[in-house]
Order: sequence, then C-alpha cells, then structure tokens
Amino acid sequence: MTLLQNLVQNLGQSDIDGARAWMRLGVLLALSTIGGVGIWSIVVTLPAVQADFGLDRGAASMPYTLTMIGFGLGGVVMGRAADRIGIAPTVAFAGTMLGLGYIGGSQAQAFWLYSVLHGLLIGLLGSGAMFAPLMADVSHWFLRRRGLAVAICASGNYFAGTLWPPVVDYATRLYGWRMAELCVGLFCLVTMVPLALLLRRRRPDAGAAHAIEAQASARMRLGVSLGGLQAMLVVAGVACCVAMSMPQVHLVAYCGDLGYGVARGADMLALMMACGIVSRIASGWIADRIGALSTLLLGSVLQGLTLGLYLLFDGLASLYVISALFGLVQGGIVPSYAIIVREFFPASEAGTRVGTVIMATVFGMAFGGWMSGVIFDLSGSYTDAFANGLAWNLLNMVIVTTLMLRDRRRRAAALA
Repeated sequence: MTLLQNLVQNLGQSDIDGARAWMRLGVLLALSTIGGVGIWSIVVTLPAVQADFGLDRGAASMPYTLTMIGFGLGGVVMGRAADRIGIAPTVAFAGTMLGLGYIGGSQAQAFWLYSVLHGLLIGLLGSGAMFAPLMADVSHWFLRRRGLAVAICASGNYFAGTLWPPVVDYATRLYGWRMAELCVGLFCLVTMVPLALLLRRRRPDAGAAHAIEAQASARMRLGVSLGGLQAMLVVAGVACCVAMSMPQVHLVAYCGDLGYGVARGADMLALMMACGIVSRIASGWIADRIGALSTLLLGSVLQGLTLGLYLLFDGLASLYVISALFGLVQGGIVPSYAIIVREFFPASEAGTRVGTVIMATVFGMAFGGWMSGVIFDLSGSYTDAFANGLAWNLLNMVIVTTLMLRDRRRRAAALA
C-alpha cells in the first residue's frame, strides 16, 4: 500500500511544471481573455447605450461602475468558491452567468435592470472569476516557473483589452449594441463552459495540502501574522494602483487638454496596454529569479520614475515614449501580489487571499481615477494629479521595502 501511495504521489507531483501544467495554463489564458470582455465591452457600447436610453453621460456610466465594483468583489467571492469546490465548477458557473448577463442585458428595456445585470451577473459572478481565481489556480501547478506562469495567466486581462474593444465596436456599428451584447453572451456560453471542463483534474499538491499549510504557517519569515501581512498587501495594492490609474484613466483627456486630440491619447493608451503584456510576462520571468517581493519593488520604483517623466515632458513624441515606458514597467506589478500570496499563505486559501489583494488593486484604480479628476477640477491642471500619484506610489514602495527588509533580517538571523 505504501508503494502504491508513493507512486500516486509521484505521478501527481510530476504534473508540476510539466506538460499538463502548460496545457492548463493555455486553457486558463483563453478563459481569462474571453471572460475579460466583461470589463471592456461597456466602455465601447456606452455612447450607444446612452443614446438608446436617453441618458446623460454620468448616468450612462453607472453600468461600468457597477461592473468594476462587481469585478473587484467577485475576485474574493469566486476565489473563495474555487478554494471550496474547485476551479472547474466555479469557472463553468461564471461562464454561464457571464453569458446570461449579456443575453439578458441585450433584451433589457429598463436601464436599472441593464445596470444590475452588468454589476451582478457580468461583474460579480462572471468576470470576477476570470482574473484572481485563475491566477491562484495556475500557481498550484508551477514551482520553478510559477512567476512566469502567473504572469502569463494575468496577461489574459490585457489580451482581452486588446481584442474585445474593436470586435464589440465593429458589431455595434454594424448591428447595434443589443445584437452585439447578445452575440457576446452566446459566445461566452458556447466557449467558456466547455473550456471549464478541461480544468477538472485535481491539482497536484492537493494530497500534500496540510503539509504545505503547516510549513507556510510555521515559517512566517516576515515576523507578522497572516492577517497583518494581508492588510499590508491590501494597502500596498490600493496605493500602487491609485498611482497607476492616473495615466491609464486620464491620458486621453490629458492629450485633449494639451491640444493633441483624444485620438492621439487613445493611441497612446493602446500602446501602453500592448507594452503591458510584455511587462507582465517579463516580470514573471524576473520573479522566478529574484523573488516576488523584489520584483514588486522593482516595478514600483520604475513606475514612480516614469510618473515623474509625465511631470517633466509634455511634447507629443515624449508622451508616446513615456506611455510605452509606463506600460513596460507597470504591467508586472499586480501579478506580483499573487506570487507573494502563494509564497507566504497556505495553498488552501490561495483563491480567497489572491482575490482580496486583487480587489484592493481594482478599488485603487477606481478611487485613483476619481481622485485625479477631483484634483484636476480643483487645480485646473493635471500637474497636481501626477504629483498625487507619485505620493501614493511612494507609500507602496515603503510597504514593500519594509517587507523585504524584514524578510532579509529574519533570513540572516536564521542562518546565524
């Protein structure tokens, strides 16, 4: 019996970093790219929805706001579900909710119903499962290449931002926003549920979960409780994404104010997102070599330096270069949190813990975008808004540096 148990365990462990792990990563990346439509489509259909329902721009933005709130909360809710019942049924349920949300939204005659469907089915129960829970799942299947795998999985969000807007825009212009949302809903149903069935295999470390959890609890290298570490990561996530939101949310408007036109700003934003894909994958490769904490600090420092460049240069060519640089340095920040969570927290809590930190980053983006707009209204310039972003970025750097110093001191003490 012992020989048989060892054989089963070895077969399970052989899946880690193996061919099955890479195949699973491909499925997760596809799901993330498809499911990411939830946070991108409403940006494209907003003018058409506004005209159809006869709303002003502020009211018409409510579905987007509810979707983003749902997306942030959904990372925690669906991450906890994945911890309890597994990723396959969680994703199958999320894909169904996402599809039904779009189908229902395409038929909604009342704007309040349309908004609720986007916030609840598309945001909370749909796309909420397509980022943090997927990163948590792939982290169980990799050890030597965990950073790279998590970063590739997280890139699905940027791939979605690159692929879905032109598709939804084309369908909206050709057939109208209702038919566009109906087609998106049907596509999600027929693709995501079958893909979820490919994730039924039990994770390779499940049999050793208690040992891994005990080891993680025993070697709290940072000298803080699990709750304390979670709180520090949440504050760090909010801070870095308040800074990150300044150019991402206001770059188009900033270019319009400078007289370059919103089309130029949109081009810069697309360039930033494309460079973000490169950044995410490269940061994962770096994290496998220098560690997630060091990678997070590196990204935070470079993000702060690049934000400073926006204060120094406002020429058209300069803004293109700086926006590309910003994409290249910030894309790996958010996935680094998922890798840190997997390093310091029990494996059985990965979905919930990663979802909580990612929720903080989403709220940081939302809060930062709003705050920058308020600062602009008060000062009449984006200069103070960029400076505010730098201050929040400094807070992130202080927290991450503190964690790194604690880790190194305790390592040195253990060696001594």
